Amino acid sequence: LCFLIYFRTFIYPFFTRGRPFPLQLLFFGMLFCIYNGFLQGYYLIYCAEYPNDWCTDIRFTSGLLLFLLGMGINIHSDLLLRQLRKPGEVTYKIPQGGLFTYVSGANYFGEIVEWFGFAIATWSLPAFAFAFFTLCCIGPRAYHHHRYYLKTFTDYPKSRKALIPFVF
Repeated sequence: LCFLIYFRTFIYPFFTRGRPFPLQLLFFGMLFCIYNGFLQGYYLIYCAEYPNDWCTDIRFTSGLLLFLLGMGINIHSDLLLRQLRKPGEVTYKIPQGGLFTYVSGANYFGEIVEWFGFAIATWSLPAFAFAFFTLCCIGPRAYHHHRYYLKTFTDYPKSRKALIPFVF
């Protein structure tokens, strides 16, 4: 979890190309991450009680696998997005490959899967609340990106869904 937050905060921004990112958004994003990290950490350290065999519990193992799958999808999708533009370019292009074959928001799908995996692995209300918040926050973004792509690109694949492969 710490590695992922560190990667997303300090490493990923240096690989992105395109328009500048508003400083105010960065500030509020940092505030949210600090609050969420505190809430998750506080719950896991002071409130949660796990049995000694929790690491073999089906909730933990399936949640961990789901988390790792989502993280893999997220990182791979981000890599594909970063490769779309050459240095200095700011125009939108159609993402290709990976889960982008099936959905417009492959990176968003990966992040949602990731946090629901974390919620299942920890079996905690704060983690489920964060996973649900993530779905509610970036799910609509995927939908709006999908609509934008369909409107902007006449050759955009009509079979692609917005967020969930073959469903939505």
